[in-house]
Amino acid sequence: MSITAERKEALIKEHARIEGDTGSPEVQIAILTERIQNLTQHFKTHAKDNHSRRGLLMLVNKRRALLDYLRKKDGPRYTDIIAKLGLRK
Repeated sequence: MSITAERKEALIKEHARIEGDTGSPEVQIAILTERIQNLTQHFKTHAKDNHSRRGLLMLVNKRRALLDYLRKKDGPRYTDIIAKLGLRK
């Protein structure tokens, strides 16, 4: 259910604003999105895993808060990350 260290490093390199950037909202949103996708796949086989479902809801809320922050602070960065990750339909 969690992401591997290699995958996390790849996400950081892909979405980092500068070299060594791990704390920007874009990187955090990308990592949370990967974890949310992994948990969504997990629920396809484990539908009654309510403890993990609570964790999923917390991840979704944290990602939503980061997206709201980014939209308020810098609109173009918000639209770029939404387009990159395909979060809106």
